[in-house]
Amino acid sequence: MPSTPQQVRFGLVGYGAWGRHHAQAIAAHPEAVLTAVVAPSEASRRLAQEHFPGVEVFATAQQMLETAAVEVVDVVAPNHVHFPIAAAALKAGCHVLLEKPMATTLPDCHALIALAAQAGRQIMVGHELRLSSQWGRIKELIDQGTIGVPWNVLVELSRRPYRLGSGGWRYDPERVGDWMLEEPVHFFDLARWYLEQHGEPATVYASANAVDDSRPSLHDNVTAIVRHASGAQATICQTLAAFGHHQTVKVTGSKGAIWASWSGATDRVPDPVCTMRVYDGESVEELELHLPSGELIELRQEIDHCIRVVREGLPPVANANDGLWSVGLCLAAGASTQSRGIVELDAFIQGDTPIPQ
Repeated sequence: MPSTPQQVRFGLVGYGAWGRHHAQAIAAHPEAVLTAVVAPSEASRRLAQEHFPGVEVFATAQQMLETAAVEVVDVVAPNHVHFPIAAAALKAGCHVLLEKPMATTLPDCHALIALAAQAGRQIMVGHELRLSSQWGRIKELIDQGTIGVPWNVLVELSRRPYRLGSGGWRYDPERVGDWMLEEPVHFFDLARWYLEQHGEPATVYASANAVDDSRPSLHDNVTAIVRHASGAQATICQTLAAFGHHQTVKVTGSKGAIWASWSGATDRVPDPVCTMRVYDGESVEELELHLPSGELIELRQEIDHCIRVVREGLPPVANANDGLWSVGLCLAAGASTQSRGIVELDAFIQGDTPIPQ
């Protein structure tokens, strides 16, 4: 599809349910153009061509990189192929918008950071909750000092089971990596972000179980405690064996607290029930959101921010180091569930501690 000089040319890799939402968000933005789509199956390629007749459609990312003139490669594919596709895109001189998780292993995350530095290109990791009018607002309130110094964070999710994903990849440990890399990866990222004034987290301890004996390594119920050297801590809880989609975040500071909730029948409803209450040490205030909160809205904001990064040089809202740490926290929590012990994060993230098999 032709572009103007002001438009950022996107190549989208992946045309499943979430990939189609990415395609629509890119196509709808006046400063972006969907130049190419990569879809592995013939059926998804036909669908992409039907939805976007003027867009080039390819079977592999390598074909796209060799043929199409794209500036940003947007990777919306199963977890296990994030690294090879992102690596190829960086080597081709493209920026990368990389759906979470950044990769399924820490060595792959480190390798992508090195490749981006060599290429002089940006990796933008899809932690779009940072752009949320609700979850991002919490960080704004923390930064404004509304609740004093944040000392305790609780992020809790209760939801229905995951979708299978194309070919059932989300239920295959070899392809998904770890279920903590699916949704908890967002929550580890939020907790680290909210507590960033305490520096990087120091330890993690986690416990988990599965409700289906046929897939014991894919944990439906997870609780992890992340601690900083200062004593600040975060608790991340998730259950995938419930109903609907219900998320709660509580942040307690030295002089106040924030309590926010999001509730819907699914994670993509247009009309969720959202609440946010703030206690500043003197009174409790119910805050109204300036925009609805929801992942489709945040996806549009993510595409807009990506354009600003490429055209204006803005720093990514979630950069490669953020991606590394969110993956590292998930994998460390997974290691803790196996060893039943506390994992020291500095050595683990840097690769000095082996990941238990």
